[in-house]
Amino acid sequence: MSEETIRILLVEDHAFTRDGLRATLNLEADLHVVAEARSGEEALERLASVEVDVAVVDIGLPGIDGIQTAAEIRRGWPEVRIVMLTAHDLRQEVFAALASGAAAYCLKSAKPELLLLAVRAAAAGSAYLDPQVAHHVLGGVRAPGSAPLLTPRELEVLRLIADGLSNKDIAAQLGVSVSTVKLYVQELLIKLQAADRTQAAVKALRQGWL
Repeated sequence: MSEETIRILLVEDHAFTRDGLRATLNLEADLHVVAEARSGEEALERLASVEVDVAVVDIGLPGIDGIQTAAEIRRGWPEVRIVMLTAHDLRQEVFAALASGAAAYCLKSAKPELLLLAVRAAAAGSAYLDPQVAHHVLGGVRAPGSAPLLTPRELEVLRLIADGLSNKDIAAQLGVSVSTVKLYVQELLIKLQAADRTQAAVKALRQGWL
């Protein structure tokens, strides 16, 4: 395993679902499931003995649920980033997951590439919301016409996009990889509800967010 490989703890109580998730993740060269758990309690035991970068946690675990498990992980292992998996598109669950410290929220019914995007975003220190649930947060944290909640780095990327820089040029200027810039752009498109980079920049400029 290379130093750049993202080490994953998979926390899912259903064996069939866990097998599918493991196969999806391990097919990627930069991702590797290094530990698995069937409950929140078991996940905490695994973290005590295995080095992990990202924990993929099912929200509906037996015993302590995914929300509480995420909170315990954040408390004991703050360096571990959490991707919350759920079968439901429920506003209350979305906000509870984010409040517990999850960096990403992904529906089990989503395409596999969205889970991969969520894991990589979390590992990069970024955030990710499944497009199907993003409307909950977008509607809940801002009034119409006001700026969405963007991190300082996201605003920086948005300004550079508005200046006409390519992903490669933005990466060089910020000292990050092109793939990391792509993750930021993906987040911006979701948060700004924009179809592409140009639309995001135009929207931000028209609204006076830059």
